[in-house]
Amino acid sequence: MSVTIESAESKPRCSWSQTPDFHAYHDNEWGFPVRDDFRLFEKLCLESFQSGLSWRLILAKRENFRAAFHHFDFNKIAAFTEEDVNRLLKDEGIVRHRGKIEAVINNAKCAQALVEIEGSLATFIWRFEPAHDQRQKPQTASTSPESVALSKALKKMGWKFVGPTTVFAFMQAMGLINDHTEECAIRAEVERSREVFQRP
Repeated sequence: MSVTIESAESKPRCSWSQTPDFHAYHDNEWGFPVRDDFRLFEKLCLESFQSGLSWRLILAKRENFRAAFHHFDFNKIAAFTEEDVNRLLKDEGIVRHRGKIEAVINNAKCAQALVEIEGSLATFIWRFEPAHDQRQKPQTASTSPESVALSKALKKMGWKFVGPTTVFAFMQAMGLINDHTEECAIRAEVERSREVFQRP
């Protein structure tokens, strides 16, 4: 069960962000709606890298991931070769997991194909935004019907490492739901951002 805590700055935050290394990410990014395709792709990739690991580790390495993967420009990543895979496997700044690295390259190609059909990743992904009255109490679930549906849709198109739990964490972070706790100081800011957000 998630609770909200007061930080040293006397700002109530979601309990997972109680350490200072999470404050900026929690206060300025997590839950705010995103429609930029490269940012959406980045988050899907980083969530897949997190599988079996901690988000703290991934966040600490995020700039290294961005440098290694051309800021998650899937058009550039789609052209990666086995030589690039071998280069990345030697990069100590990222998580050196062959399956996950190869999944990023695979998913970059899938992203290109999806953009060809839909016009953008955002157009496709935001169709899975839950209806307001169907959202569960904040931070009480690790999947949702919508994350299951989006996971299935992506897998059907060939995406890898996009299970329902990974996709749910992605939806939380990219603002498809506002999963900040009711007492969290950032919840109202995220809700205001969602209200004015122009959905693709």
